[in-house]
Amino acid sequence: MSGSHYFSSKPTVEDRRGLIRTILRGKQYEFITSRGVFSSKRIDNGTRILAENMILPKGGRLLDMGCGIGILGIVAARERADLEVVMSDINQRAVELTRLNAKRNKVSNFSVHEGHLYESLGDIMFDTIISNPPISAGMRKVVFPLIRRAKERLVEGGTLQLVIQSKKGGKMLARAMDETFGEHTVLTRKSGYRILFADTS
Repeated sequence: MSGSHYFSSKPTVEDRRGLIRTILRGKQYEFITSRGVFSSKRIDNGTRILAENMILPKGGRLLDMGCGIGILGIVAARERADLEVVMSDINQRAVELTRLNAKRNKVSNFSVHEGHLYESLGDIMFDTIISNPPISAGMRKVVFPLIRRAKERLVEGGTLQLVIQSKKGGKMLARAMDETFGEHTVLTRKSGYRILFADTS
């Protein structure tokens, strides 16, 4: 696997950093970014759409799986101070930047884990799992296991919320969610993306 890919565990490209300023859910954010992480120059449309439309539980624990530089998890933590937010990514540089970005945006109700999918999370259970899944890392190798194993990690009534570009695997992901959870709903459609929603109830 090339060290230049954002789904590499240890990117080999130069750690050249930048700063993204944006508004999400009506609040200002600043995110430190770098080469070798997902969407390193701007917030991609899928992440923005999920950040603006994800349904957050009142309290409990939320997992941002494949967190990149921490955008979704940090927004969730800031929106819900009573929520315990867990962020996880395989990319060592992304994990480092997530910690910096959480501090920069003044959130403290979080933890960050480095590892492949759920491997570094022990036996933690979640009320909500959110993800802009790494399609380029492979549907069968990464994305389908993310969905299948999510059900084992959700409490009763817990939810999985994924954003997907409709033309890049949308139907495959929808089918995988139906096979795992029995059914799914589309939470939002916008700009060629949709948020797929399923629960364990």
